[in-house]
Amino acid sequence: MKKVYVSRAISDKGIELLRRQCDVRVQAADRPATREELLEGADWADGLLSMLCDKIDEEVLSAGGGLKAVANYAVGYDNIDLAAAGRLGVGVSNTPDVLTHATAEMAWALLFAVARQVVPSDRLMRSGRWQGWAPMEFVGCDVTGKTLGIIGAGRIGTAMGLMSSGFGMKVIYWNRSASPRLEEGVGAQRVELDQLIEESDFISLHLPLNDTSRHLIGKPQFEAMKPTSCLINTGRGALIDEAALVDALRKGKIAGAGLDVYEFEPAMSKGLADLDNVVITTHTGSATSGSRGDMAVMAAENLIAMLDGRAGAQCLNAKVFRHG
Repeated sequence: MKKVYVSRAISDKGIELLRRQCDVRVQAADRPATREELLEGADWADGLLSMLCDKIDEEVLSAGGGLKAVANYAVGYDNIDLAAAGRLGVGVSNTPDVLTHATAEMAWALLFAVARQVVPSDRLMRSGRWQGWAPMEFVGCDVTGKTLGIIGAGRIGTAMGLMSSGFGMKVIYWNRSASPRLEEGVGAQRVELDQLIEESDFISLHLPLNDTSRHLIGKPQFEAMKPTSCLINTGRGALIDEAALVDALRKGKIAGAGLDVYEFEPAMSKGLADLDNVVITTHTGSATSGSRGDMAVMAAENLIAMLDGRAGAQCLNAKVFRHG
């Protein structure tokens, strides 16, 4: 039987699927695997089912020399050295599609929470210090009829844009290529990044993290945004220069932010937690029972296929399986 190391417990649906065909070891503790545990698991296994917080570099990929496949339990794969995997003949896959709507819904949850000051209002109510209704207390931002800027019109960005139809929003987007689905669905307009930054009331980030997108949003962009604008990030934390974000929020250069991801995750930049105009959640964009279960099944199916010498639909480097 092929040997599979799972770096953290996932839905039983995925584990049971793997155990039908493989000898499976699951990281026992409910925490991220340590570097030593990850290396030991990779040394033992033919296949690795990794989490987005696992750094899968050349050292891990070559540990023991027997690793054949890595199935990442995430859409993003910036935690994996894909080039090294290709050189070493290790297949890599991700889990797209199954978490699209859950993550888009989370972006909307953050948007509304920021716009309507849900968190500080909740905090005051729980404290027992609320004195009753006041006409100027927790006055937030309107959403209906405003301009939504989507940065990255892939699956999740497109889904979020389409969900705006009930609020009569103007949708503009910045993407390498046109999105006919977004344009036909809500009349979205593709614009340059500078125009999107300047015109949007709400900006939502949905890009993968790479060398060109790192710190895409920094001090110059915050200077150009409307002081009434809100920034939402369910993509990757390092898309934003987090120190510049703290400064912008503190000085009122933008009205607010909703973050589910962080530049130095699981830590966040100093001062962020002290601000009332930011909503901060624990990378729960895909955290619905349906999505997490489907992710587990997809990751398991991906791993089984790659260990069987097949690329599978979600393989990111299918050429490693081409022979002759």
